[in-house]
Amino acid sequence: MKEIRSGGFLIAKIHQLGGRIFNKILKDYQIEINSAQGRILFVLWQNKRLAIKELAKKTSLSKSTLTSMLDRLENMNYIKRVHSKTDRRKILIELTEKNRNLSDNFVKISQKMNGIFYKGFSNIEIDIFEEYLSRILSNLTDYDLK
Repeated sequence: MKEIRSGGFLIAKIHQLGGRIFNKILKDYQIEINSAQGRILFVLWQNKRLAIKELAKKTSLSKSTLTSMLDRLENMNYIKRVHSKTDRRKILIELTEKNRNLSDNFVKISQKMNGIFYKGFSNIEIDIFEEYLSRILSNLTDYDLK
C-alpha cells in the first residue's frame, strides 16, 4: 500500500492556526484589519498602485474574493480605487494616507510571527524550508495554470 503523505494537511492546519494567531496579534496592536486584508495591503506597500487583476495574481486571491475585501478596505479608508490615466476601463488600487502609518506596525507584527514560526530553527533550516515551500508553491501555480 502506498504511504499517505500529510504535507498538504499540515500546511492547511498551519495556515489556519497562523491566521488565528496573526489576527490576535493584530487586535493586540489595535489594528482593525484581518490577516487576509493585510496580505492585500502588504502587496500594495511594495507596489504603490496595482490593477485588480495584478493584485489578485500577487495575493493569490480570486477576483470575486478580492473585490469584496477591497470594498471593506475602501470603506475603512485604507485604499482607494482610481481610473487609469491611460485606459479608463482599468481600475487601479492605491493606498491612502491612513494606510501609511499601518505599515510600520504590520512589519513589527510580521517579525513577531516569523519569530513564532521559526523558533528553534537555524538560518540554514529556514533557508531549506523556504526553498521547499517555494517549490510547492511553484508546483501548485503550474497546475493552476493548466
